[in-house]
Amino acid sequence: MNKKHIALLSGVAILAGLLSFTGCATKKMVQTDLAALDQKVEGVATSVEENQKRLKEHDEKLATIGTLIAQQESQFKGVDARIEEVKKLTQGKLIYKETVRNNEAKFAFDSYEISAEGKAGLDKFVEVLITQNRGVYLEIQGHTDNIGPDDWNRQLGLKRAEAIMEYLYKQHHIPLHRMQVISFGSSAPVADNVTREGRAQNRRVDILVYE
Repeated sequence: MNKKHIALLSGVAILAGLLSFTGCATKKMVQTDLAALDQKVEGVATSVEENQKRLKEHDEKLATIGTLIAQQESQFKGVDARIEEVKKLTQGKLIYKETVRNNEAKFAFDSYEISAEGKAGLDKFVEVLITQNRGVYLEIQGHTDNIGPDDWNRQLGLKRAEAIMEYLYKQHHIPLHRMQVISFGSSAPVADNVTREGRAQNRRVDILVYE
Protein backbone atom coordinates (compact mmCIF):
# COMPACT_ATOMS: atom_id res chain seq x y z
CA MET A 1 0.00 0.00 0.00
CA ASN A 2 1.49 3.30 -1.08
CA LYS A 3 1.46 6.56 0.77
CA LYS A 4 -1.51 7.93 -1.21
CA HIS A 5 -3.69 4.99 -0.20
CA ILE A 6 -2.68 5.37 3.44
CA ALA A 7 -3.44 9.10 3.42
CA LEU A 8 -6.83 8.47 1.77
CA LEU A 9 -7.83 5.84 4.34
CA SER A 10 -6.71 8.11 7.19
CA GLY A 11 -8.82 10.93 5.83
CA VAL A 12 -11.87 8.68 5.54
CA ALA A 13 -11.40 7.51 9.12
CA ILE A 14 -11.09 11.05 10.42
CA LEU A 15 -14.18 12.16 8.49
CA ALA A 16 -16.17 9.23 9.83
CA GLY A 17 -15.11 10.13 13.34
CA LEU A 18 -16.11 13.72 12.90
CA LEU A 19 -19.49 12.74 11.50
CA SER A 20 -20.03 10.36 14.41
CA PHE A 21 -19.05 13.04 16.95
CA THR A 22 -21.22 15.63 15.24
CA GLY A 23 -24.16 13.24 15.21
CA CYS A 24 -23.77 12.58 18.96
CA ALA A 25 -23.51 16.28 19.71
CA THR A 26 -26.55 17.07 17.60
CA LYS A 27 -28.54 14.33 19.30
CA LYS A 28 -27.60 15.66 22.73
CA MET A 29 -28.56 19.21 21.70
CA VAL A 30 -31.93 18.02 20.41
CA GLN A 31 -32.56 16.12 23.65
CA THR A 32 -31.63 19.20 25.69
CA ASP A 33 -33.93 21.42 23.61
CA LEU A 34 -36.77 18.93 23.98
CA ALA A 35 -36.31 18.83 27.76
CA ALA A 36 -36.36 22.62 27.93
CA LEU A 37 -39.47 22.71 25.74
CA ASP A 38 -41.18 20.17 27.98
CA GLN A 39 -40.44 22.34 31.00
CA LYS A 40 -41.89 25.38 29.23
CA VAL A 41 -45.03 23.45 28.28
CA GLU A 42 -45.41 22.22 31.85
CA GLY A 43 -44.99 25.80 33.07
CA VAL A 44 -47.65 27.09 30.68
CA ALA A 45 -50.03 24.32 31.69
CA THR A 46 -49.46 25.09 35.37
CA SER A 47 -50.04 28.79 34.74
CA VAL A 48 -53.28 28.05 32.86
CA GLU A 49 -54.49 25.82 35.70
CA GLU A 50 -53.69 28.53 38.27
CA ASN A 51 -55.51 31.16 36.21
CA GLN A 52 -58.53 28.90 35.86
CA LYS A 53 -58.48 28.32 39.60
CA ARG A 54 -58.28 32.05 40.31
CA LEU A 55 -61.14 32.74 37.89
CA LYS A 56 -63.25 30.09 39.58
CA GLU A 57 -62.50 31.54 43.01
CA HIS A 58 -63.31 35.02 41.67
CA ASP A 59 -66.65 33.82 40.28
CA GLU A 60 -67.45 32.18 43.60
CA LYS A 61 -66.61 35.41 45.44
CA LEU A 62 -68.82 37.38 43.08
CA ALA A 63 -71.63 34.94 43.64
CA THR A 64 -71.13 35.27 47.38
CA ILE A 65 -71.13 39.08 47.17
CA GLY A 66 -74.29 38.97 45.07
CA THR A 67 -75.93 36.80 47.70
CA LEU A 68 -74.84 39.19 50.44
CA ILE A 69 -76.18 42.17 48.51
CA ALA A 70 -79.51 40.42 48.05
CA GLN A 71 -79.62 39.65 51.76
CA GLN A 72 -78.79 43.26 52.63
CA GLU A 73 -81.48 44.57 50.27
CA SER A 74 -83.98 42.23 51.90
CA GLN A 75 -82.95 43.45 55.34
CA PHE A 76 -83.17 47.09 54.25
CA LYS A 77 -86.65 46.52 52.86
CA GLY A 78 -87.64 45.04 56.17
CA VAL A 79 -86.18 48.03 58.00
CA ASP A 80 -87.94 50.47 55.65
CA ALA A 81 -91.23 48.72 56.25
CA ARG A 82 -90.65 48.89 59.99
CA ILE A 83 -89.82 52.60 59.78
CA GLU A 84 -93.06 53.29 57.91
CA GLU A 85 -94.94 51.30 60.54
CA VAL A 86 -93.34 53.33 63.33
CA LYS A 87 -94.16 56.56 61.51
CA LYS A 88 -97.81 55.59 61.28
CA LEU A 89 -97.90 54.67 64.95
CA THR A 90 -96.20 57.95 65.84
CA GLN A 91 -98.44 60.07 63.64
CA GLY A 92 -101.65 58.43 64.68
CA LYS A 93 -104.89 59.33 62.92
CA LEU A 94 -105.12 61.92 60.16
CA ILE A 95 -107.33 64.76 61.38
CA TYR A 96 -107.34 67.03 58.35
CA LYS A 97 -105.20 68.46 55.57
CA GLU A 98 -104.35 72.08 54.93
CA THR A 99 -103.19 73.03 51.44
CA VAL A 100 -101.10 76.10 50.85
CA ARG A 101 -101.41 76.70 47.13
CA ASN A 102 -99.12 78.76 44.99
CA ASN A 103 -101.73 81.50 44.53
CA GLU A 104 -101.88 81.80 48.32
CA ALA A 105 -98.20 81.42 49.21
CA LYS A 106 -97.22 83.20 45.98
CA PHE A 107 -93.90 81.48 45.54
CA ALA A 108 -91.94 83.25 42.83
CA PHE A 109 -90.65 81.21 39.89
CA ASP A 110 -87.97 78.79 41.15
CA SER A 111 -88.27 80.39 44.60
CA TYR A 112 -89.19 79.03 48.02
CA GLU A 113 -89.59 82.36 49.82
CA ILE A 114 -93.04 82.69 51.41
CA SER A 115 -94.94 85.86 50.56
CA ALA A 116 -96.87 87.99 53.05
CA GLU A 117 -100.13 86.42 51.80
CA GLY A 118 -98.70 82.96 52.35
CA LYS A 119 -97.63 83.82 55.89
CA ALA A 120 -101.10 85.18 56.64
CA GLY A 121 -102.61 81.87 55.51
CA LEU A 122 -100.24 79.95 57.76
CA ASP A 123 -101.14 82.21 60.70
CA LYS A 124 -104.82 81.31 60.26
CA PHE A 125 -103.87 77.63 60.06
CA VAL A 126 -102.04 77.88 63.38
CA GLU A 127 -105.03 79.64 64.96
CA VAL A 128 -107.12 76.58 64.13
CA LEU A 129 -104.54 74.32 65.78
CA ILE A 130 -104.54 76.51 68.89
CA THR A 131 -108.33 76.55 69.03
CA GLN A 132 -108.49 72.75 68.85
CA ASN A 133 -105.73 72.48 71.46
CA ARG A 134 -104.81 68.90 70.60
CA GLY A 135 -101.50 67.12 70.50
CA VAL A 136 -100.73 66.99 66.80
CA TYR A 137 -97.98 65.99 64.39
CA LEU A 138 -97.50 67.80 61.06
CA GLU A 139 -96.29 66.26 57.81
CA ILE A 140 -95.43 69.07 55.37
CA GLN A 141 -95.44 67.89 51.75
CA GLY A 142 -93.88 69.93 48.94
CA HIS A 143 -95.31 69.65 45.40
CA THR A 144 -94.43 71.27 42.07
CA ASP A 145 -95.69 71.30 38.51
CA ASN A 146 -93.89 69.28 35.84
CA ILE A 147 -91.86 72.12 34.35
CA GLY A 148 -88.15 71.40 34.68
CA PRO A 149 -86.07 68.31 35.56
CA ASP A 150 -87.43 65.86 38.13
CA ASP A 151 -84.39 66.27 40.42
CA TRP A 152 -84.82 70.02 40.54
CA ASN A 153 -88.55 69.74 41.19
CA ARG A 154 -87.91 67.42 44.13
CA GLN A 155 -85.37 69.86 45.55
CA LEU A 156 -87.69 72.81 45.01
CA GLY A 157 -90.62 71.03 46.64
CA LEU A 158 -88.44 70.15 49.62
CA LYS A 159 -87.15 73.72 49.99
CA ARG A 160 -90.69 75.11 49.97
CA ALA A 161 -91.81 72.57 52.57
CA GLU A 162 -88.78 73.43 54.71
CA ALA A 163 -89.53 77.14 54.37
CA ILE A 164 -93.00 76.59 55.79
CA MET A 165 -91.68 74.40 58.61
CA GLU A 166 -89.12 77.08 59.47
CA TYR A 167 -91.84 79.75 59.57
CA LEU A 168 -94.09 77.65 61.81
CA TYR A 169 -91.14 77.03 64.12
CA LYS A 170 -89.77 80.57 64.31
CA GLN A 171 -93.04 82.49 64.23
CA HIS A 172 -95.35 80.16 66.16
CA HIS A 173 -92.86 78.01 68.10
CA ILE A 174 -94.24 74.70 66.91
CA PRO A 175 -91.60 72.14 68.04
CA LEU A 176 -89.45 70.77 65.24
CA HIS A 177 -89.88 67.21 66.49
CA ARG A 178 -93.60 67.61 65.80
CA MET A 179 -92.97 68.36 62.12
CA GLN A 180 -91.62 66.39 59.18
CA VAL A 181 -90.96 67.58 55.63
CA ILE A 182 -91.10 65.55 52.43
CA SER A 183 -91.06 66.42 48.73
CA PHE A 184 -93.05 64.70 46.01
CA GLY A 185 -91.81 67.05 43.30
CA SER A 186 -94.13 66.76 40.32
CA SER A 187 -95.10 63.13 40.97
CA ALA A 188 -98.45 63.79 42.69
CA PRO A 189 -100.39 66.39 40.70
CA VAL A 190 -103.95 67.36 41.62
CA ALA A 191 -104.63 69.01 38.26
CA ASP A 192 -103.59 68.72 34.62
CA ASN A 193 -100.14 70.16 33.98
CA VAL A 194 -101.10 70.94 30.39
CA THR A 195 -102.85 74.17 31.38
CA ARG A 196 -101.46 77.16 33.26
CA GLU A 197 -104.25 76.91 35.82
CA GLY A 198 -103.53 73.25 36.40
CA ARG A 199 -99.82 73.87 36.92
CA ALA A 200 -100.63 76.64 39.39
CA GLN A 201 -102.75 74.21 41.44
CA ASN A 202 -99.96 71.67 41.45
CA ARG A 203 -97.47 74.18 42.86
CA ARG A 204 -98.55 73.70 46.44
CA VAL A 205 -97.62 72.58 49.93
CA ASP A 206 -99.93 70.15 51.76
CA ILE A 207 -99.84 70.10 55.56
CA LEU A 208 -101.23 66.85 56.93
CA VAL A 209 -102.31 67.06 60.56
CA TYR A 210 -102.14 63.86 62.61
CA GLU A 211 -103.22 63.31 66.18
